[in-house]
Order: sequence, then C-alpha cells, then structure tokens
Amino acid sequence: MTTTSHALAIAARGLHKAYGEKKVLDGIDLAVPRGTVFSLLGPNGAGKTTVVKILSTLVSADGGQAQVAGHDLAADPQAVRAAIGVTGQFSAVDGLITGEENMLLMADLHHLSRREGRRTAAELLERFDLLTAAKKPAATYSGGMKRRLDIAMTLVGNPRIIFLDEPTTGLDPRSRHTMWTIVREL
Repeated sequence: MTTTSHALAIAARGLHKAYGEKKVLDGIDLAVPRGTVFSLLGPNGAGKTTVVKILSTLVSADGGQAQVAGHDLAADPQAVRAAIGVTGQFSAVDGLITGEENMLLMADLHHLSRREGRRTAAELLERFDLLTAAKKPAATYSGGMKRRLDIAMTLVGNPRIIFLDEPTTGLDPRSRHTMWTIVREL
C-alpha cells in the first residue's frame, strides 16, 4: 500500500479468496475515499459478501493486502474491528428481547458506561424512529423496523466505517426508500 492509502477509508489490492476449488475473488482492487458512500454492485455469486467479510475481518483473504481505516487487515485486525460497524445480510437482532435491550447489549459489548449506553441507545432509537416500539420484543417488529434496529445497533460504537451488506433485502418499497434515506443521512 502507498502512503496515499492513508487518505482512504478502504484500500485493497489484489484480494483473492477461494473455497476449495471455487475461486470467488480473483484480484479485487478498491480505493474508497473517506467520507463517501461506496456501493459494491454485481450479480449473485460475484463475491460481494466475501469482500465485506474480508474487509470486516470475518474471514481472511488468500492473497492480496488491504487497509481499512488506515489499519492493515493482516497486521492489526483488532484495530480494524474497533473502527468499523457491520450490518450483515441477515439481521443480528435478538427477537427475544426488546429493541432497547438489543441496543443496550451493543452498548455493553462496546464497553460504554451504563449512562453513556442508555444515552446512546435512546438517541439512536429516536433517530431511527423506534422509540414507540423500544419496550416491545423485537420479534414483534416489522421487517423494516428490524432492519432499522439492526443498523442502529451497528452505530452504537460510533464506527468510522460502516459496512452494510444488502441493507434493503426483504424490505417493501416504502421501507427501502426509508433505508436509503437513512444511508444518505449517515
């Protein structure tokens, strides 16, 4: 990576990944400037989710190199994890607890004080229009509400970089519009 890669949110060169004999990434290069919204588009099976998993340190690349938030994936994965938030294709919301409890759980995982965790949870629940449902079990939420809660949970740690893997999957047109409004605001 060059010194200019420090001005980038994400810098990747030559990422390779295979599962057995199936090559899913064959030399991916990315240069994503800080402060931008970047979309990785392609057909099903093109490797988009694999790229997200590699850049968020969930799986390792078989070759190539990458930096996220100025941290090398291979040399300092913990620093990468501290700088990012990830909302996967499938919801991480626990349906057995309330929306507020899901938020407070994330605050605990980010080692926020009880006071800071409650403040952050309340602010994000309000921002994502979930205050009226905050005390209800998340299992009772609509698909759009669960997706908004999932993204709110991702923001608890105030990440510098957010990975959203197919954030509108399973949403109706109105919920999709709301989701893209939220993404633009971020």
